[in-house]
Amino acid sequence: MNILTLLIVVPVLTMAGILFTKDMKSTRMVSAIGMGIQLIVSAVLVFMYLGARKAGASDEMLFVADYTWFKSLNIHYTIGVDGIAVAMIMLTGIVVFAGIFASWEMEYLTREFFISLILLATGVFGFFISIDLFTMFLFYEVAVIPMYLLIGIWGSGPKESSAMKLTLMLMGGSALLMVGIFGIYFNSAPDGGPLTFNILEISKIQIPVEAQRFFFPFTFIGFGILGALFPFHTWSPDGHASAPTAVSMLHAGVLMKLGGYGAFRVAMFLMPEAAHEQAWIFIILTSISVVYGAFGAIWQKDLKYINAYSSVSHCGLVLFALLMMNETAMDGGILQMISHGLMTALFFALIGMIYGRTHTRNINEMGGLMKVIPFLSVVYVIAGLASLGLPGLSGFVAEMTVFVGAFQHPDIFHRVVTIVAASSIVITAVYILRVVGILLLGPVKNPHFEHLNDAKWYEKLSMITLVLAIAGIGIAPLWLSNTILDSLKPIVEKLAMAVTF
Repeated sequence: MNILTLLIVVPVLTMAGILFTKDMKSTRMVSAIGMGIQLIVSAVLVFMYLGARKAGASDEMLFVADYTWFKSLNIHYTIGVDGIAVAMIMLTGIVVFAGIFASWEMEYLTREFFISLILLATGVFGFFISIDLFTMFLFYEVAVIPMYLLIGIWGSGPKESSAMKLTLMLMGGSALLMVGIFGIYFNSAPDGGPLTFNILEISKIQIPVEAQRFFFPFTFIGFGILGALFPFHTWSPDGHASAPTAVSMLHAGVLMKLGGYGAFRVAMFLMPEAAHEQAWIFIILTSISVVYGAFGAIWQKDLKYINAYSSVSHCGLVLFALLMMNETAMDGGILQMISHGLMTALFFALIGMIYGRTHTRNINEMGGLMKVIPFLSVVYVIAGLASLGLPGLSGFVAEMTVFVGAFQHPDIFHRVVTIVAASSIVITAVYILRVVGILLLGPVKNPHFEHLNDAKWYEKLSMITLVLAIAGIGIAPLWLSNTILDSLKPIVEKLAMAVTF
């Protein structure tokens, strides 16, 4: 069996195993074992990929498999990975594994919760390994649809309206995306021949520029909505605030990354002329996302809303970097996807654990938590320092690469918006240090908090997994950066050769 197909089979078997469990303990053990195996398979894939490249493998995609699904429309189950996809798969494996332990105490409809959570993860894995556009879109929907149930059933606050808002916004994005994908498909053979959904085959031809101009906005905005592109970001803070802990972790940590990944893998790579021509519009929108999200976080008092608006800012930075269309900036954008996925998953895990003890997310009702829950508090500080870009952690590597690459652009417009976007570093430092000061330092405001229990073993396992990944990238980023750069070259070269009319 192809190792990539194994990434789909393992979670499917895990869900099947959960169906036969009889109590909460056995359900979470099956979930943990299944996602532990999935994490191991993801790590093995990384080593196999690096070994193949070191041995001289020069194919654009490795571990390719192709099976015909629907012959008349030339739809195939075509899978393969490059360095970018491998990095995203490893990110997903880490976040899902950590999310299982962050949800260890889920008591309400436990089997159904873990099945829905793992189904979401299955869609994400399938999306990252897909080369066929139709298959990619299928897995995209598999990843998005469980969010409605996960928030609507197991969420908190105005969970029904938040779930509905999120679902309608993302389904609207899916509708736009479907138009874009079928537009690409019906223009995939301009000189005659069979139409195809295969990304690699489409990349070898030039889609007519008029068609690119029309379908590029549909495709980029369709993916961009999931990436919290301004002004289509409003679903994100409400969805995050109402979602249970593990769902917030997967939502911000990996699901939103489908937007950035799809934007450059499909929209920009397959329609480069339109990407050059229309990039300035989306650069302005992403710059607004970066700054607006950071300012929005400053004014929030709810911990989840603070992190949600922070995610809008950081995900905007991903799309901003990709739209610069040079090697350094795009490398930084993908590093930012991975870095943000890890640190925002850690943030949401911590917020869920703090809320479970204090029963409030309002920072003004808390204070002095460092004295009573020191382990959770120290990890919160580490997550905050990664978010504001402290050297030695993943956030610094990603953001510096983004801004250095963006400022390399010779055009004055790009340099001005880069300076504007870079101001978010200062704004981020303001709200991170403000929250740390109010939340953790000073005297304990509420006497009921003086006897809180610190992190339990499964909570520590979840957080340590994410902290090690954040520190590992921050201390030794070159292997990851070089792996991404090798796979970026064909995309950057095609974008560089594109001519706008």
